[in-house]
Amino acid sequence: MREFFHPDLNDIKVEQVLYALSDPTRLAIVKRLYESGEQSCARFEDLGKKSNLSHHYRTLRECGLIYIRRDGRHSYMTLRQEEMNQRFPGFLESVVKAQ
Repeated sequence: MREFFHPDLNDIKVEQVLYALSDPTRLAIVKRLYESGEQSCARFEDLGKKSNLSHHYRTLRECGLIYIRRDGRHSYMTLRQEEMNQRFPGFLESVVKAQ
């Protein structure tokens, strides 16, 4: 099984993060992960079709916001909160609490 690409902390760009968060579905995913911690990708099925969600997960992963790990046939997402706070202090908290 192939491994997922996750950018290094220094390669995370604010422009890509802002683009990823500009979509309401991706923002909802980030908010849930911020509030609940690691979640199975299947827990987000109420936000849309599986194919659309896969695209959203990829966008969030490639910009550096989330980390995805596989465990057997299941995938789990974690918000890279500590790393994001190192790179952009207070940014995630501000975004999540803005609404």
